[in-house]
Amino acid sequence: MGTLPTLSVQLYSVRRPLAEDLRGTLATLAEIGLTTVEPYDLLTDPIGLRDALADNGLTAPSAHTRMASGTNDLDQVFDAAKTVGVQIVIDPMTDPSRWTTREDISQVAADLNRAGEKAAGYGLTVGYHNHAFEWENKIDGTPALEVFAALLDPTVVLELDTYWAAVGGQDVPAALRRLGDRVQLLHLKDGPINKTNLDQLPLGDGAMPVAEIVAAAEGLKIPVLEFDDYAGDIFDGVRRGFEFARGLGT
Repeated sequence: MGTLPTLSVQLYSVRRPLAEDLRGTLATLAEIGLTTVEPYDLLTDPIGLRDALADNGLTAPSAHTRMASGTNDLDQVFDAAKTVGVQIVIDPMTDPSRWTTREDISQVAADLNRAGEKAAGYGLTVGYHNHAFEWENKIDGTPALEVFAALLDPTVVLELDTYWAAVGGQDVPAALRRLGDRVQLLHLKDGPINKTNLDQLPLGDGAMPVAEIVAAAEGLKIPVLEFDDYAGDIFDGVRRGFEFARGLGT
């Protein structure tokens, strides 16, 4: 396995300390050794976020903001992304009810394709991040996420949440090989592979075959460490996950 791209961290993992102290939280992440992060709130204060990142030697090559739901103005989203320095804007979730029929999935893909076309005018890329339901739902025997991927414009990428794919019943390395270089980002997390967020563990401490997953991601550009929740000290969990990933070559 070759050298991995630089590990990022999804700031949702540290949302509680972040809400109390943005700069202090970013400083702690930088002290751990992280140099990139993935914000989940681009729109509240993009200038403040940009400056706080820069003051702590951090960059944000990717970020999460809803686009397919129609709740956010796309020009506002992409203006904010440019302000912060984001290059790939990821839609983090759509309503599970939109993933039960081929027609609904086609509409989600059309939403993202339109967003991707507009993003191109800003020099940006868009993508989609999965949960378990996009894998659990099947259309004529094919996981809904793979039906969706086949409908996307080639410029729209995927951020595969590896843990939720596993919870959704997937052999994750095999799924990555099927999706190929469409997957440019990974959410890396660990745990017993269930739907209880507080059961999640630092990377390398759970049941996920992390090294095999990373090796199967042939188009990987940005690996992102994430906890949906954590029963322990979150900064210790991030540190332990970062050290494990560094042992893989990040």
